[in-house]
Amino acid sequence: MMRHALFVLAFWLCLCGTGTCKGWKGDWERYIRAPEDKRRIVPREIWKTEGDVEVEIKGGRETVVVRIGEGGWVTWGFGENISGRVCLVVEAVGGGLEEVSLGYSESVVFAGPVPDATTDRRMRDLPLLMGVPAGKGEVVCVGGEFVRGAFGYFTVYVPEGDDDDDDGGRGWFQEVWTRGQKVLGLGGKKEKKKKQITISDVWVNCTSFPSQGNNGKEAYTGYFSSSSDLLNRIWYAGAYTLQLGTIDPREGGALIDYNRIVDHNKSPTGSWYSNFTISDGESVTTDGAKRDRMVWPGDMFIAIPSIAVSTGDYVSIKNALGVIFKNQYFDGRLPYAGPPMGVTDNREFSDTYHLHSLLGVYGYVLWSGDLGYLREIWGQYLFALHHSISIVDDMGLVHVTSTADWLRPGMTGHNLEASALLYTVLSRSGTLAGWLGYDVPPLWGVTQKRLETGFSRLYCPELGLFSDNIGQRSCYPEEGQRYHPILPQDGNSWLLISGADLTPSGHPFKSPKSRFRAPSPLPNGPPTRWQISEGLRKRWVKHGAPCPEFPNTISPFASGFELLGHVYSGEIDTAVELMLLEWGHLVNGDGFNNGSTLAEGFRIDGDIQYPAYPSRARNSLAHGWASGPTWVLTEWVLGIEIKTPGGGEWEVKGTLTKWLGWVRGGVTLGNGGRVEVKVWRVVSKSENEKGVVWEVKADGDTKGAVMGMEIKGGERVVVLVREGEQGERIDLREVKVVGKENEEWYRNTVVGYGEDEWVFDEEWKEPVMEKREQGVVDWEVMEENFRTEVWEGWEAHVGWVREAGDL
Repeated sequence: MMRHALFVLAFWLCLCGTGTCKGWKGDWERYIRAPEDKRRIVPREIWKTEGDVEVEIKGGRETVVVRIGEGGWVTWGFGENISGRVCLVVEAVGGGLEEVSLGYSESVVFAGPVPDATTDRRMRDLPLLMGVPAGKGEVVCVGGEFVRGAFGYFTVYVPEGDDDDDDGGRGWFQEVWTRGQKVLGLGGKKEKKKKQITISDVWVNCTSFPSQGNNGKEAYTGYFSSSSDLLNRIWYAGAYTLQLGTIDPREGGALIDYNRIVDHNKSPTGSWYSNFTISDGESVTTDGAKRDRMVWPGDMFIAIPSIAVSTGDYVSIKNALGVIFKNQYFDGRLPYAGPPMGVTDNREFSDTYHLHSLLGVYGYVLWSGDLGYLREIWGQYLFALHHSISIVDDMGLVHVTSTADWLRPGMTGHNLEASALLYTVLSRSGTLAGWLGYDVPPLWGVTQKRLETGFSRLYCPELGLFSDNIGQRSCYPEEGQRYHPILPQDGNSWLLISGADLTPSGHPFKSPKSRFRAPSPLPNGPPTRWQISEGLRKRWVKHGAPCPEFPNTISPFASGFELLGHVYSGEIDTAVELMLLEWGHLVNGDGFNNGSTLAEGFRIDGDIQYPAYPSRARNSLAHGWASGPTWVLTEWVLGIEIKTPGGGEWEVKGTLTKWLGWVRGGVTLGNGGRVEVKVWRVVSKSENEKGVVWEVKADGDTKGAVMGMEIKGGERVVVLVREGEQGERIDLREVKVVGKENEEWYRNTVVGYGEDEWVFDEEWKEPVMEKREQGVVDWEVMEENFRTEVWEGWEAHVGWVREAGDL
């Protein structure tokens, strides 16, 4: 029996070591928002009723029967963002055929009969019309093409007898009612009798994260838990956002008017569906669950490491990268996005998203360890990289010719963001080449030196930050141009991420386009990384970090870059403060769906509108590019930094942020190994001396370093860092952690050398956050932005922005 027991134990350890055993068990699981059975998600409440509605509760609240008459409607609330096909047990009372109208909304702000928006052609989507069978209640589900990518509220409306479309002018709102989409096509004649339906059951079959099984909670291969309830919610909101945005590739493509170029659909303006194939494979990560349900490389830069530390869904990442490289253009450029873009003669392109695709390759290979994939596409990768190198001109900057980016204006000319992105890509490319055993071409280093010189053309000494370009958005406008420097959040953040040498910026040129330096260097020398980090921080408002390059906007995408800029500069506390401020609003702010997922962006005053769109209802509340904190909290707050592909080697760097009393978490590595870290504040009983304890465990075929001390799979290291000291290793033979592994594990006693006891520092308090003014909307600039036609034939809606209410 003993031999069998040992074999079973060894087999179990082997499976866990290869990543087959998913999930870390603990009290932190209460933060996971993914469903335990995604095949049947039921509402938590009837949120609202209106008109002729009766609600009957049967069987001790086990069954809720809803009767809806003409003009009445019922909205069910799910308590969080979900996704999938809605099913009803429904019947038309009194016989005959009826149709009901279905409305979906992510936000409570837009909950009701009129859906929120996926379309960019009108203010709200058209509702679906579903046929209802007569007689005994039957299960009726919407068709597979009508998977709604994200919603927290679902409404059934029974149209009134005169709800037809021949009155010719009741306005937009009525037009929405009357031009719905047929879902089931049951046919038959409408009878002129009082309409009423009965609904006895409502549920949703979620089709998101198809590669992760039916239990979304068990899909997690990493975890995070800390003394901050808010940071915990933010980490898991990011992870769940990425789960909802991972879809069956055959259920993609929310931009149906753009799909028409490829699939020639004749769907009416304002209608929606999810049946456009966007990649190969069975699962793919996209930009957002509701929209656009497409592969966007910029979003992937943030999403890939956040997926790696939460669910490890590498197959979905690989399929997303695959479709971008599959459609590479003849000149080496990579498509702006996946299908329907990149597969027509339009050849959509963005200089910045092109570079994000290359960074996506680095992130995927680093975390997954898939060197075979890197070898397969290496030629295409180099082709793409050298396109970007070729557009660095005699100004020492990337000369951008495409205005496309993350919808921010001003992307043109000799641009800071694009240049800093290329600098970063060149560094990562050198690492990739080394993993394949290749030498780094000298051209890459030479290009980086040219870029460092080019950056100095954009430095604004009086303002302490770098300008967007050397044209009218610089701090040295040409003759006849007004002084209006734009100091971009994205570009300055990427400059910090890049690690570029800023020394040349201490001796700028006479003017941005000059070939000659100023007579003497700056008296205060070149800018420091701390100065840039602090310059970004000083601009924060009540709800987060504004981006001057996109007025009136707070973007979790650009702020994700800023998070990285701060941590790459060693300013961990600043990064965490921004999370608490901006992402705290995303999970606690009005209208953001109870913080279950993270939104695409919002207005500078905190409103749910994302200023890229006239319609407030179009904002995506589950957008992968907002998941930056999930990655940053794991890699820089826990401190788990992957060094080699698949996590064969890693390092834990000890920096416990001032915002936490304790933190713990773990990741499953691409090679199947696992690393778990616990950190907590302690005080010595004998001398009242303070410090921080780091406990690190490793499993599987992996090795790492904890503050310079080596650790291999199967080992544990405990390190005590006293205040003001570099760190002291406490050997396992001489340390005891007295207590149990429970919810208050950090209160266990640590016994070190000489039986000195260290206990949790109960006096620690979270710092008080600085109060900041609310951002102010520039309505004139806002309305001007909406006067620009985005698509051919698209009529921008202006003049109503301030009065739009719930639109």
